[in-house]
Amino acid sequence: MNTLRQIAFITTILITTFSCKEVNTSGASKAINLKDVYKENFYIGVAVNENQILENDSLEATRIENEFNSITAENIMKSMFIHPVKDSFDFKLTDKFVALGEKNNMFIHGHTLIWHSQLSPWFTEIKDSTEMANAMEHHIKTIVGRYKGKINSWDVVNEALNEDGTLRKTVFLDVLGEDYLPLAFKWAFEADANTKLYYNDYNMTNEEKRKGAIRMIKRIQEKGIKVDGIGMQGHWGLEKPSIEDIEKSILDYASLGVKVAITELDINVLPSPWDLVGADVNQNFEGSKKMNPYPKNLPDSIQTKFANRYQDIFKLFLKHQDKISRVTFWGVNDGQSWLNDWPIKGRTNYPLLFDRELKPKAAYDSIIALKLKYKSN
Repeated sequence: MNTLRQIAFITTILITTFSCKEVNTSGASKAINLKDVYKENFYIGVAVNENQILENDSLEATRIENEFNSITAENIMKSMFIHPVKDSFDFKLTDKFVALGEKNNMFIHGHTLIWHSQLSPWFTEIKDSTEMANAMEHHIKTIVGRYKGKINSWDVVNEALNEDGTLRKTVFLDVLGEDYLPLAFKWAFEADANTKLYYNDYNMTNEEKRKGAIRMIKRIQEKGIKVDGIGMQGHWGLEKPSIEDIEKSILDYASLGVKVAITELDINVLPSPWDLVGADVNQNFEGSKKMNPYPKNLPDSIQTKFANRYQDIFKLFLKHQDKISRVTFWGVNDGQSWLNDWPIKGRTNYPLLFDRELKPKAAYDSIIALKLKYKSN
């Protein structure tokens, strides 16, 4: 990093240090947090796991309540958990998830209705198109209908595309053909016309995949079916994708007349296997010291690079805030991140704004300082 960049980074930290509290007219101090700093721009969300939904850790629960104004269920709403048996749903944890959001006056996002992974096994046994259509409709309408007026938006379909922009081979595509996509959105709309409906995927900054996503959304729109937004999974690295590619993607998706949500945001600081593609959870690789270079802590130089990366990304989000509905981090703290075990198990990663002790990192300070500077200009 050049000297000027280092000076710029130190300056942002100093700004934050001396601006970490606002003073109101009565003289009392008010702590600054993410959700309040960005409340005029877009929702600041977080994915929560079962322990966090149950508020088993009071410190963690306080951090979630204070910093975020939107929540996404990390796993519990995937079909293998919420609809494990064809004729039986399990809403116990999802009800608690919604109650948590309501208690904290949060925007509540449902994840996800139709996804080929973490799929209930009984779905894979269906070979008849009528039976599959009935099963999908029942699945979608039962879940969306239960939370009508409570869950504000849904990932209706998740990760339906290959990297070249073609449709991924799944049981839904095999049995129903590409019609399963517009049908899923149609049934979600029929269950709750007021909730916002999203398509969500990773590597959405890649040109071929982006073109495929745009073709797919246009086909759904041409049928007169509502799509409210596209979720760009932000499983990004310290250097890739480029800010230019992220920006082009936001602009291209917004040109469809939909909102863009930045979903599942985390910044991977570890090296990736050479043939790693995207965020497919089925990929796994062997570990080595080279692949786990920071087992105890992150060097200051990488912390600085990490903070600057988050600041650059949020600078872009502010530039296009009119197109962005929500920015959701994929986890509260480094210790809970899926990136500790994917694509190589047992690694130590540092992809989020809060460390393993729930303390804010320099990256947190950098995006707070960015917004304070943005507000003052």
